[in-house]
Amino acid sequence: MDSGVTVITNPTVNVRLTSTLSSFEVQRRFNRGISIAELKGKLEMIMGAPASCMDLELFSISDKFLQKMNENEALLGSYPVDDDCRIHVVDRSGGQMGEFTDVSKVEKFELPDDAYDKRTDTARSFMKKQRVGRYNEEEMAKKKAENAAREEEQKAAADAIAVGSRCKVQVPGQPTKLGTVMYVGTTDFKPGYWVGVKYDEPVGKHNGTVEGKQYFECESKYGAFVKPLSVTVGDFPEEDYGLDEM
Repeated sequence: MDSGVTVITNPTVNVRLTSTLSSFEVQRRFNRGISIAELKGKLEMIMGAPASCMDLELFSISDKFLQKMNENEALLGSYPVDDDCRIHVVDRSGGQMGEFTDVSKVEKFELPDDAYDKRTDTARSFMKKQRVGRYNEEEMAKKKAENAAREEEQKAAADAIAVGSRCKVQVPGQPTKLGTVMYVGTTDFKPGYWVGVKYDEPVGKHNGTVEGKQYFECESKYGAFVKPLSVTVGDFPEEDYGLDEM
């Protein structure tokens, strides 16, 4: 007896694809009417595994293993494949994970710098013609002078700061912090002049040691280095920070 109910199935299905050759997941849409053999041919172009050495495993939307899909003559639609199911490609040819994404194995073409410099169709040639970046001598000289002036300003500010002074640190984008100057001078971790500060509360980054070198001593998270122009010395009393302010 005809129940009057008609089941309509979408002729195509959108699936997720993974493989033993890659850690990446891709999505593709296939016609349910193609055979598994035809599907493997399409997957060879997508996943890189040879169709003749390919095993397919079907997983549910929630990545629960359902069954193998190795009947080459069967239609894709004969398997319980729904949108967002996952088809996992197992390569039996001996390919390894990352084989097709490891660029270290790709032979590279390298051109000597002097030969590259003579070519007229390169980015370097364009930058020279347009006087862009480091090829703009006036702009580079201006930046060099600005950096030198800024460094001199930082040095003058550092010379006016004495170790042991109470200080206020004001860094753009951060709240004002109070502390004590523990170090003034150059460092190994970055060029220029720096001021090592022991804060009154644990708002720093270290204990006075940076990259294995100890510049001063303080408790962990109380120490920090800032540029001299960020530091104002004065008679700043130590604040009593309660537990609800830590």
